[in-house]
Amino acid sequence: MTSGSSESVSPVDGGPRGSDEISPVELIFDLVFVFAVSQLSQHFLQDVNWRGAAETAVLLAAAFSVWAYTAFEATLVHVGRRHTQWVLLAVMWVGLFMNAAINRAFTDEPWAFVVPFLVVQLGRPIWTIVTAPRELQAHYVGMLGWLVASAPLWVVGGVGGGTWRLVWWAIAAVLDMTGTWLAHPIPGRVFRSENIEFDAAHLVERCRLFLLIALGEVVVTTGTAVAEVPSRPMAFLTGSCALAIPVALWALYFAGSDHLVNRHVERTTNPILAGRLTLSSEGLVVAGLIALAVGCQLVILHPLADTGASLTLLLFGGPLLYLLVQTGYLWLVTHNRSSARLVGIAALVAGGGLAVLVPAYAAIAVAAAIVSALVAAVFWENRASGLAPP
Repeated sequence: MTSGSSESVSPVDGGPRGSDEISPVELIFDLVFVFAVSQLSQHFLQDVNWRGAAETAVLLAAAFSVWAYTAFEATLVHVGRRHTQWVLLAVMWVGLFMNAAINRAFTDEPWAFVVPFLVVQLGRPIWTIVTAPRELQAHYVGMLGWLVASAPLWVVGGVGGGTWRLVWWAIAAVLDMTGTWLAHPIPGRVFRSENIEFDAAHLVERCRLFLLIALGEVVVTTGTAVAEVPSRPMAFLTGSCALAIPVALWALYFAGSDHLVNRHVERTTNPILAGRLTLSSEGLVVAGLIALAVGCQLVILHPLADTGASLTLLLFGGPLLYLLVQTGYLWLVTHNRSSARLVGIAALVAGGGLAVLVPAYAAIAVAAAIVSALVAAVFWENRASGLAPP
């Protein structure tokens, strides 16, 4: 890829930057992806092994990309426009059937998932090419080229079966994610994001709401599991620990660091990069929370079982991935280096190593204790450094 000329792009909607209010149509659009997160958790729960994890990761990459691309482009073109709202509703309609087919994607009904997925992935950038400013159209032509390149891999995977389907779809998902991370480059042209007016505050708020959806899935899964077991002290213990973990993870961001992100978004000269980094990290965070949701449900249903390697990875690896991604994101976006978070990462690794020696109920108690202590440590660190929320 060679260097291209810098582009100066005016606001797409002509409105003021920073209007981060979420519209009702965006909220109802997100409901379809509440369903997607739930479907992904149940898919993984049916097959808790390496293959099940790989299938869930591929399906998450596809489903999340539909939400992420749509949220980004609606922010860019301005969700207040009537035709943008109709596009959101159209993607919502097609996405409902795509997400409903998540549990059948690796059976003999792959097309129920693949066809809606490709309809959205190829149709939405065509709409953006038509509606976006002339200065941005070349970029979206490049994006469409990347998506067209991966589409045959999704089709070949649908034709194949078994392990080959997983392989082809994994390659397609990696290609799609690579295009996203690199901003879909095309030869001879560089996409200069620092010159694009973009409502990053709005997109960051969308991501916050989606994070709440994923945290809510852990809570819903916990409640469902508690309802399935007898009302005994063990159910109270495991259910309380399973609830404490997502609450602590919520506090680490929403009550511990989101003000740092807000401050950065208000001051940055490259709002579109801030939005892209938020979207890129969000998918990994959701993956960690899906793993945690499955682990919590398994412990509540089988509290006296041995804590094997797979359950340890779910209970400790899920929060660990969440914390790793959040720590890296804060460092990249706000340049905040948190010693408390690094200690928390080390504690989760050590706790996971020891958890295999104790029953499942003790393992989830250890995980809950670590993340709860981490919240206190981060709050103290922020206060000592003058970064506490106002």
